[in-house]
Amino acid sequence: MPFDTLIKAGSVIDGTGAEAVTADIAIKDGRIAEIGKINARAHQTIDADGALVTPGLVDIHTHYDGQATWASRMAPSSHHGVTTVVAGNCGVGFAPVRPGDREKVIELMEGVEDIPGVVLNEGLEWAWESFPEYMDYIDQRQFDMDIGVQIPHAPLRVYVMGQRALDREPATPEDIQTMRDLTREAMAAGAIGFTSSRSINHRSSKGENTPSLQAELDEMAGIAAGIRDAGRGVIELISDFFDLDAEFDLLEGMVASGSCPLSFTLAEGIGGPDGWQQLLRRIEQANDKGLTIRGQVAARAIGITLGLTTTLNPFSGKPAYREMAGLSLGERMARLRDPAVRARILEEEPSRGFSSLWQRMNNMQNVWELSEDPDYEPLPEDSVGGRAQAAGRDPQEYAYDLMLERDGLAMMYMPMTNYAENNLDNCRELMMHEHTLMGLGDGGAHVGTICDASYPTFGLTHWGRDRSRGERIDLPTLVRNQTRETAHAVGLADRGELKVGLRGDVNIIDFDNLNISAPKMVYDLPSGAGRLEQKTEGYLATLVNGQVTYRNAEPTDALPGRLIRAS
Repeated sequence: MPFDTLIKAGSVIDGTGAEAVTADIAIKDGRIAEIGKINARAHQTIDADGALVTPGLVDIHTHYDGQATWASRMAPSSHHGVTTVVAGNCGVGFAPVRPGDREKVIELMEGVEDIPGVVLNEGLEWAWESFPEYMDYIDQRQFDMDIGVQIPHAPLRVYVMGQRALDREPATPEDIQTMRDLTREAMAAGAIGFTSSRSINHRSSKGENTPSLQAELDEMAGIAAGIRDAGRGVIELISDFFDLDAEFDLLEGMVASGSCPLSFTLAEGIGGPDGWQQLLRRIEQANDKGLTIRGQVAARAIGITLGLTTTLNPFSGKPAYREMAGLSLGERMARLRDPAVRARILEEEPSRGFSSLWQRMNNMQNVWELSEDPDYEPLPEDSVGGRAQAAGRDPQEYAYDLMLERDGLAMMYMPMTNYAENNLDNCRELMMHEHTLMGLGDGGAHVGTICDASYPTFGLTHWGRDRSRGERIDLPTLVRNQTRETAHAVGLADRGELKVGLRGDVNIIDFDNLNISAPKMVYDLPSGAGRLEQKTEGYLATLVNGQVTYRNAEPTDALPGRLIRAS
């Protein structure tokens, strides 16, 4: 048996952007050994006749930094054909860290990425201090996919500067040199890159701004120089771009100092109403000058999930609801069905801290029900407010009753960005730009608020098959943008294509029946805490390093995924 696995007669989209061809794929020792018409025998043969065969999907924007220390399965991403993830984004993570600062980085991750502190306190073993030691710990573990990590700015800054970092004081030349040295050390150990946050929306669970918020150009450029010292690595960051040109100049300074690629969060609404268009122009100008700068974009609107089991619901800000927020679902349901409680909640104004969320709901015109077959490009008239108006009912009352359906498990969806015009046309423009990358899925984070780790599947189904409200995108482009383009963007040239010699990371997909289920809460985190999961049907098999990790959306016993040490 010359081959370990033989995938027969699939419709192969190889990740290069080329059209599909019918071919067999042979895998041996975790690598693609042959592609074409293959008559040889194999230990395992998979009939892919009538199925789509693609490279494993590569998600470069996740937050599995903690989950990778206590779990082997990187769900939800593992249910969406993802075979490689990159963690450590947005400048938050758990290394380097001194013992006395552990609680601070937990508070930051809890606030920025909506991962409960109780989960992190119970799940993290803290068997490391430096970033290379953290990588060594991950390196001992086995996963259902490969995991790359990046050194995050916030813990790096706290490690070097202590309380001065938390107070967001300027870094001294000595501080900058130390951060540069530690960044070089992380890159030498195999880290994918360095990440940072410059967003006022990123706050700790105590409401404190992220330590990296006001870091100045000398600090940012000095850290980037650590990447240049190592001879490899990338930069990822998020910024509000309040002063768009000044901030973009800082990005260009980092790229020039690091001699490395940089990508940043790019969505409608960042930098003002037309900021995304201005940023695309600046990206084009930067690349014309030889600076590799890309925007990381999403496959759909970036939104939050609302319900009684999630972190937020439409009435979270009402004082009467907040009085019962700590009760079990059953106890809350009993109270919410009390007519007196119902009347009080509907009459109350939300507390000050929830006023912005309440305004965004726009009398429920910006909130949609998530059915079992969720629609992420819904019509305005199908919003909760639109349906209430058509039924001649008060939108708040309508939303209240909807929230109680399915024994309190009903969920609603509120887009936050990329949906200002009630369609995804601008999102498509962002996706198709030559200097953007697919990202922002945030797998492992926002566990009670979003489930955007389903972006990879949504990208294939909505844009490649189902969209009815505008132009679609051809499948070869969609596959390339989530495989070769994302892999190469972070320096991983050994995957992302179906090509002889590359890794045997493969998806076999019943594309006609590929679908995403509605998000549901599952309670499998440390301490029994919940997280949103969104499963699929249609992935017939997912292979990592030549081994089948999922078959018909169910996990096998194989855990061939390991820490990626970039070189």
